[in-house]
Amino acid sequence: MNAFDTGNKAGVVELEQSYGYSPQYPDLPLTDASSVSPDTPFEELNLNWREQDLPERVRTKHVHRLHPYLGKFIPQLVEIFLRKFQPKTVCDPFSGSGTTLVEAAALGINAVGCDISEFNSLISRVKTGTYDLKLLEQEVSDIVRRATAEPQEVLLERGAAYDTSEYLNSWFAPTALESLLAYRALISEYTYRDVLRLILSRSARSARLTTHYDLDFPKKPQIKPYRCYKHGRTCRPTEDAAKFLRRYSNDTFKRIREFASIRRDADISAVTGDSRTIEFPAHDLIVTSPPYVGLIDYHEQHRYAYELLGLPRREEAEIGRASKGSSKRAQAEYVEGIAETFLNVRNSLKSGGRMVIIVNDKRELYDEIRERVGMRLEARVERHVNRRTGRRAGAFYESVLVWKAL
Repeated sequence: MNAFDTGNKAGVVELEQSYGYSPQYPDLPLTDASSVSPDTPFEELNLNWREQDLPERVRTKHVHRLHPYLGKFIPQLVEIFLRKFQPKTVCDPFSGSGTTLVEAAALGINAVGCDISEFNSLISRVKTGTYDLKLLEQEVSDIVRRATAEPQEVLLERGAAYDTSEYLNSWFAPTALESLLAYRALISEYTYRDVLRLILSRSARSARLTTHYDLDFPKKPQIKPYRCYKHGRTCRPTEDAAKFLRRYSNDTFKRIREFASIRRDADISAVTGDSRTIEFPAHDLIVTSPPYVGLIDYHEQHRYAYELLGLPRREEAEIGRASKGSSKRAQAEYVEGIAETFLNVRNSLKSGGRMVIIVNDKRELYDEIRERVGMRLEARVERHVNRRTGRRAGAFYESVLVWKAL
């Protein structure tokens, strides 16, 4: 049985009644995205992937794992619908960490993405960039060698001053912060600065004074030894950032090189701005996973990056940010914000184009949004997400909404 619905909740209800909350699916899911074509019926899109069907190493292939990011959707979903609709240009108005843009580049499809977060756009640019791999390897290797050999001496030789904040001084041990600042002070000397900034951010995330099991949602610095639920022993917060700079330097280059071997020629653009107001170029498909109401503060999850890199913050313009909660008022504001975005992006959607929206619509807000935008529901593919791990383990239903203009 496939969880397919042409407009109501029957697909979800049928799944729940037949299998309960943790179903054992009788049909094999669609794991070969390359087999999808424009002729593939929606009802054949069995997207109920379990961990064994679509393991983490496959979901985070090549550049998709260049930097941790909460709230991103998996690349296989994007690939399936790009192959199904075969657009000339695809648009993602909530581009986040660039999943849609990366998959478009892999298939040779032009793409434009927009996000309110400057750091999210940085991630997307690095993932989809084109590089002189020999020069990139030299730069990644050289800066980490210089920054971790004698950080204090490097800074003094350059005459660089420590530029810290209360946040940085609170969340990093002095030795860890020293390595991070030494690395940061050298970035301007290199060509591929955005790549180096991303390595710095990823290293800072791991080097924070927090528990090993709470990298996603740390509430306060952990400065003393603690009982570690992840490792089953007493652990100490890290005081070293150099090991992470080395580790992620190697991993970043490896992943970029891997993606370069499959990336095709395509015009990829990642811009920072408010998708409710910016003017998008013409496109014939939208593939996006909007923020959920009251779930994530997208700027705050990367606070360490904003502090280290000195990026401008625009969290007041986030739609559905967690700090606003999920009250009826917050839901109404969310509907307004998402509808404004889709109305704006629809202005550049070519005749006959579609919107593919991946969302957990447990509050049933998207029927109203669709009506406001003037679209009709062409298909609704329900998928049971039960392959998550870590503190975010659990299961829920996710909808893939396919809309066409009225």
